[in-house]
Amino acid sequence: MAKRTENSGQQLIGPSLLILAFVAVGAALYFMRPVLVPLVLAILISYLVTPVVDLVQVRLRVPRAIALAAALALAGGGITLLIMLISSSAASLASKAPLYQEKLVDIGNSALALAARAGLPVNSAALEEQLANLPVGSILANLLNSVVASASVLLLVLVFVIYLVAGHSPGERRKGLYAEIDGKIRRYLAVKVMMSAVTGIIVALLLALFGLELAVVFGVLAFLLNFIPSVGSIIATFLPLPLALVQFDSPAMILLVLVVPGALQIAIGNGLEPKLMGTSLDLHPITILLSLIFWGMLWGLPGMVLAAPITAVVKIVLDRVESTRPIGDLLAGKLPTTSGGQESGG
Repeated sequence: MAKRTENSGQQLIGPSLLILAFVAVGAALYFMRPVLVPLVLAILISYLVTPVVDLVQVRLRVPRAIALAAALALAGGGITLLIMLISSSAASLASKAPLYQEKLVDIGNSALALAARAGLPVNSAALEEQLANLPVGSILANLLNSVVASASVLLLVLVFVIYLVAGHSPGERRKGLYAEIDGKIRRYLAVKVMMSAVTGIIVALLLALFGLELAVVFGVLAFLLNFIPSVGSIIATFLPLPLALVQFDSPAMILLVLVVPGALQIAIGNGLEPKLMGTSLDLHPITILLSLIFWGMLWGLPGMVLAAPITAVVKIVLDRVESTRPIGDLLAGKLPTTSGGQESGG
């Protein structure tokens, strides 16, 4: 009996150590996120910048220092332009805060009138007071402050990119595990950037055609949010709704602002993008969803952007080790069947 108890205790040591290691790694990732998030973002951006630097250096025979400076100036200029665009838009919205406040009060009064006609028990006076005191201006000011605060993070990302790209040699070829990771991540980023850019441009054009203010900003947000699988396109679809409610009086226009760009993003995200992406990441949709939740809890919105490529790298590493290969198969949705021990895709 004592021997059986001893064996049971030894069998629990492995899983217990694994759980403790998982918790310790999660805690380290959480507390080191101020450095790790910019570093991982810089690694992904370097995948896009390095080929440009190599192309300019090798094909045009330009010194590497000049090619590197030109590519980084282009990247830095794009980041600066993005920050200026969002900042100016937030400032413009803040200047129109009283107008939007008045419009929200009118919408609330109309809703209260409909509720009263329907005989619903509504405290009209309290709701009218809450609508009148809604801090629209402070909300927009906080948004502007958040954009300005993110500029420092983007600056740190740019510094990391400089070191990563400067340490890369043109024509360098990776082998083995690094080659597999490099190839899959490059393909994923190439398709994702191209599809996100197409989505952002079309969303901006459609919203501008409908006459919605800040159409370009919503196009940029659609571009950025498209990097978050599944959830990002849904968020981007509903982002223009508050502005459409205060800008348009026609329900048909509000519906158009939601339905047309939303249908476009669904068509691209669920139709065109998977065909171009193929099996580049080899991850089951459930795995991607769980990774979004996990990395979102650890690193917030940047974690959701980085969830898919990080999980893909983890899967590649797991596939290379015999003892962890079943976990890699599980991430791909390949489960063993009851007959013959063969695997089937989920």
